[in-house]
Amino acid sequence: MKAHGRTHKYGDNIDTDVIIPARYLNIADKKELAAHCMEDIDPEFIGKIKSGDIIVAGNNFGCGSSREHAPMVILESGISCVIAKTFARIFYRNAINIGLPILECPEASTCINPGDEVEIDFDCGIIKNITKNEKYTAEPFPEFIKEIINAGGLLASIKNKQEHNRK
Repeated sequence: MKAHGRTHKYGDNIDTDVIIPARYLNIADKKELAAHCMEDIDPEFIGKIKSGDIIVAGNNFGCGSSREHAPMVILESGISCVIAKTFARIFYRNAINIGLPILECPEASTCINPGDEVEIDFDCGIIKNITKNEKYTAEPFPEFIKEIINAGGLLASIKNKQEHNRK
């Protein structure tokens, strides 16, 4: 499992209301909702994103409310992974539940600059900064989390296992 893209960098304490402002939570369509991802902190975010891009942030990314909308709009916007020094615990779990890969790596969070080209190998936890020719190491996902992410989230993973067990 790998990701490759350009980085978009943010600071500490990026909360779920910044990731997706509450005024849009009545929008049911995922694509339409994702069009408002990060707009209060970075109004150009959606226009800059290319499929596969990566968010890099500081401490406590995803703090605030427990809504699953935040990781969902990040994934729906085309972001392939979020790297941060630390994540809020409920955001971390919600991200895994919806199939958004996230990695805690303080060194990568500090050293990666906005616009750097980065490649991630989730199987071994290696983050390569191609722009700077540097490598950083994150804790690789355990097998059960890889299965959830590869399936597209927890519900899809459960459904896959149920179908497999029926055969």
